[in-house]
Amino acid sequence: MKSIPSQCFLGEGPLWIAKRGCFFWVDIEKGNLHRYHLATEQLEIRHFPHRLAVVLEGKNGKLILGLDRKLVRYDWETQEIEELCAVEAGLTLNRFNDGKVDPQGRIWIGTMSTLFTEGAGSLYRIDSSLQPECQLKGLTISNGMAWTADMQIFYFIDTPTKKIQEFTFDPMSGAIEFRRIAVEIPEGLGFPDGMCIDRDGMLWVAHYAGSGVYCWNPNTGQLLDKIELPVPHVTSCCFGGENLDLMLITTAQENLTADDLEKYPQSGDVFLVNVEVGGFESNPAMI
Repeated sequence: MKSIPSQCFLGEGPLWIAKRGCFFWVDIEKGNLHRYHLATEQLEIRHFPHRLAVVLEGKNGKLILGLDRKLVRYDWETQEIEELCAVEAGLTLNRFNDGKVDPQGRIWIGTMSTLFTEGAGSLYRIDSSLQPECQLKGLTISNGMAWTADMQIFYFIDTPTKKIQEFTFDPMSGAIEFRRIAVEIPEGLGFPDGMCIDRDGMLWVAHYAGSGVYCWNPNTGQLLDKIELPVPHVTSCCFGGENLDLMLITTAQENLTADDLEKYPQSGDVFLVNVEVGGFESNPAMI
């Protein structure tokens, strides 16, 4: 296990872009975008005067960022920002949280209240029309997402429920329909946050207040494995590297006291771990 000392207050949203040979991740509350070049181990940080919740791969080498409640296109080289669309204009206490791109290139991105108000969040689907369409309402902390390789199933996490929901997924229309609860997180293991899926269809889930990334079998609901980390608040994970068997894991300092931070000084850092079963490249957005 290798650590990258990024000391994020709320590290989140890891992304691997193979063409660049880089991992990206965000520090939501500080508004920082991190880029780590795997071969050179060079870390660069860009700052935005917003809560920066999401980084995704866009078209033509651009990045898609979720700033507060706006989706923008960002050019790393020129630092040019182009606004694409926004949601929930009247809900000024809300912000974007986790986001992913489905196999057809549509963006799925959720919201939550900065006051963690129960039921204040939603999940949106955004295609090339740039008209956000609400897919799920009444969420509290819209979080981890993953699709199966055959594109028939969509997994989704609303963190406080401590459940991973399974939906049928229509690849053509992007429609989802609730099917069942695939995994229920037992007491004492923290809260499910961000996640990714491996080549065997198993779900790797970052557990906030759970000190690790847990591997769950969504078919049986069983816990298969755990990557133990030296920090309590683990927030998200993604596969990357040449063989897509290197997992980058983000963590957070938030909700930790000074004593906690002294005990867990690597809180907020990022960790790289080799995983036996690799995963998939993230999908680039159609916009």
